[in-house]
Amino acid sequence: MAKVGDYVQTADWKSEKHVPVIDCPDNVPSNEMFDVRISLGKEIAHPNTTDHHIRWIQLFFKPEGDKFAYQIGNFEFTAHGESVDGPDTGPVYSNHSVVASMKTTKPGTLTALSLCNIHGLWEFSKSLGLK
Repeated sequence: MAKVGDYVQTADWKSEKHVPVIDCPDNVPSNEMFDVRISLGKEIAHPNTTDHHIRWIQLFFKPEGDKFAYQIGNFEFTAHGESVDGPDTGPVYSNHSVVASMKTTKPGTLTALSLCNIHGLWEFSKSLGLK
């Protein structure tokens, strides 16, 4: 039986426009808030049109030694130029980039998932240490 993880794709974000990129310090002070920026298309722009867009990004953190990951946030992008006049004629476009603030008392791994409406699920992980 297939699992969701079987459908998740990974690649180098420098050569693939669908991979979510996590930008934050490599090491953070314990129990102090810090920002995590997630974007797509850092090196190669991802389209943001009615027909081809990023629908959402999710951010998770799995503390070292813990069994489960914690969801930090779920971010939806719902405006892609849609309009009653037709595709890509609307006045509003959301951008597939977010900033989440968090704190932790343990080192661990940040994982971002993104969903492209055409090319499916993509994942990127980054280790996070404590100062």
